[in-house]
Amino acid sequence: MNLPGIETLVKAPFAEGDVFIAGRWCAAEDGRTFPVHDPATAELIREVSAAGPGDAVAAVEAAQAAAAGWRATPTRRRSEVLHTAFALMREHTDTLARLIVLENGKAYRDAVSEVGYAAEFFRWFAEEAVRIGSSFGDAPGGGFRHVVRRHPVGVTAFVTPWNFPAAMATRKIAPALAAGCPVLLKPAPDTPFTALAIAALLSEAGLPDGLLNVLPTDRAPEVVSAWLRDERVRKFSFTGSTATGRTLLGQAAANVVNVTMELGGNAPFIVCEDADVDAAVRGAMDAKMRGGGEVCIAANRFYVHESVAAEFTEKFAAAMTAVRAGAGLEEGVTLGPMINRTAVESIHSLVDDAVTRGAKVAARGSVPDGPGCYHPATVLVDVPEDARIMNEEVFGPVAPLATFTDEDELVARANATVHGLASYIYSRDVGRALRLAERLETGMVGLNRGLLSDPAAPFGGVKQSGLGREGGREGIEAFLETQYIALDWPTD
Repeated sequence: MNLPGIETLVKAPFAEGDVFIAGRWCAAEDGRTFPVHDPATAELIREVSAAGPGDAVAAVEAAQAAAAGWRATPTRRRSEVLHTAFALMREHTDTLARLIVLENGKAYRDAVSEVGYAAEFFRWFAEEAVRIGSSFGDAPGGGFRHVVRRHPVGVTAFVTPWNFPAAMATRKIAPALAAGCPVLLKPAPDTPFTALAIAALLSEAGLPDGLLNVLPTDRAPEVVSAWLRDERVRKFSFTGSTATGRTLLGQAAANVVNVTMELGGNAPFIVCEDADVDAAVRGAMDAKMRGGGEVCIAANRFYVHESVAAEFTEKFAAAMTAVRAGAGLEEGVTLGPMINRTAVESIHSLVDDAVTRGAKVAARGSVPDGPGCYHPATVLVDVPEDARIMNEEVFGPVAPLATFTDEDELVARANATVHGLASYIYSRDVGRALRLAERLETGMVGLNRGLLSDPAAPFGGVKQSGLGREGGREGIEAFLETQYIALDWPTD
């Protein structure tokens, strides 16, 4: 595919507008637009078409019209389309990464990693598509047979966040298409361009019209409510804050819509007294600083055993101080700007609250001068449990450290949150680490590892961190319904 270069994509990527419905690019029905800014400079990138409720209904109609044909399409053909999309994403890694840097702000190396991660969802679910099967067997009591079929759930609607504009889209799109479902996608208003580029790539990969409809907008409640009120929408998947997730769950309940929710996190990062401290520091940098800390599974609370606290703090503070902040495309930059000024102010507020309550700043990196939305890499020590930063998702490059001595007390502190998405443990004793992992109330655990996401593994949380799983075999099952047929036939 001859994907337009970065300059073309952000100036005027599509002839008629930025709303993609039934394979056609068009303006919003009422002509509205909204601005998208570069977080590194705060400058306007351009105005983007703002879809409204009329566009939302048109997208449902397009998806419903395409549903029967895609459902009847052999799974091998669906797989081939997804394999082609994987290859196209890999081919255009640089262009897509630069697009992510421009609208999201993350460092180029993180953006390249995201494109590779996002592409892998197309490959993984291309392989899973051909494994969808039915079963046939005798009823245990005799006299008839059981047939159990799996079929697509139907029209699916997705809302994705700004922190991984490529990966959060493909993690939902790929299994839905593999299962035979048409897709409605509303990307975050801060980062619409990557989603539009993915739509163009899938079209080039041979995806029939109407199976992916992308509606950028800054009026999400109108668009999403129109989808959830429509009885043709049978699956809804959302990645975002717990507060918004609660509201959307209530709306989805009205039509008993099948939901998957990946919500907020408050991940503990535990360093035991027998940990390899150098490895723990490397893992902490991965778990805290990937994507500038704007990650739902980012380490949010650091619990370090008192006996290794001084060593860990010294080495971790040095690593955080060495982080270079700046525009994502600048050479050597590892920390880009936060997504917007509101995010920076929120992080500042959490740091100020912690310091007011007695925490000390052990390390603070530098940030460039100018209008960009930057926050320095920061380490706080002696952070009390009642500090807001220990109880709220910081979503930025700030690491609050506290110490522990007793394992039971540690587990109680780690679990004292409504969230349960991810956690991290460093210990040379694997048996001990596994025992700790089993006591932690989180859907995912990294043992001696700061990076845990993998398209082949189930991603999701417990408690108020969400419902359901994405990725792995579980990821495609979320888009399949089970039908049981009791089968008998005449013997005459």
